[in-house]
Amino acid sequence: MFTIEPPSLDNPSEFALHAPRKSYRVVAVMPAYNAAATLRQTVADIPAGSVDEIILVDDGSRDNTVEIARDLGLTVVIHDENLGYGGNQKTCYRCALEAGADFIVMIHPDYQYDSRVVPAAIEFLRLGICDCVLGSRIRTRREALNGGMPLYKYIANRGLTIAENMLLGQNLGDFHSGFRAYRRAVLETIPFEHNSNDFVFDSEFLAQAVHFGFKLGDVPVPVRYFSEASSINFRRSLRYGCATLLVMARYWAQQLRLTRSPLFTPTKREPSPKNAP
Repeated sequence: MFTIEPPSLDNPSEFALHAPRKSYRVVAVMPAYNAAATLRQTVADIPAGSVDEIILVDDGSRDNTVEIARDLGLTVVIHDENLGYGGNQKTCYRCALEAGADFIVMIHPDYQYDSRVVPAAIEFLRLGICDCVLGSRIRTRREALNGGMPLYKYIANRGLTIAENMLLGQNLGDFHSGFRAYRRAVLETIPFEHNSNDFVFDSEFLAQAVHFGFKLGDVPVPVRYFSEASSINFRRSLRYGCATLLVMARYWAQQLRLTRSPLFTPTKREPSPKNAP
């Protein structure tokens, strides 16, 4: 379904690591589609030494995303066909686990989220304060709108986030952030292979994390909206919102034992290494 190309040893890499050797391994994953215009900026903003490997999964880009990723020295995974945003994440997480990651951070390569916050998110995981960390775009209404978030998207985000917090018993600022970091045990436990290949993958994943008892938290992350930043239109946003509410219904049907869903059946992956946090 896809091919993996490790970083070339023949070409100098712009992605260099200078931190001392750590007892844990951090892998950043990037679900990419036509990210050529913003990929270099996104990678450049990741603090040196904060991650040990960057895996970019290209989902059938029509630009030169793959060539730029190779030039930057990233590990490149190429889908033979477009699998969608959720399908892309599934490959990202499989590859991160296979690469021996103790902590995994997902960064969109469209430069929408500020990747300078990577070390802060990882530290919450390393200290055991959280198992999943999301980047919150909504520190204040003014900041979100001044950053370019469309008004309809802000209103929809607020409404869905309030509903999800109530239904899942959480207190997150932004349930729909594309910046996320996880402990290895989260990806080993959650059966994400059963999730949608579309955008609602994210909502399913968080409902699963709550179901399996993982601790969720968030950190403020500056966000940018501009023409090259990926975003879904109003129609797809509406469909996504309805799909998210359906996920909440499936979650509660599971909790009340009205149904049994494969979304909430733990996976049978290999256990974490003994020295994993």
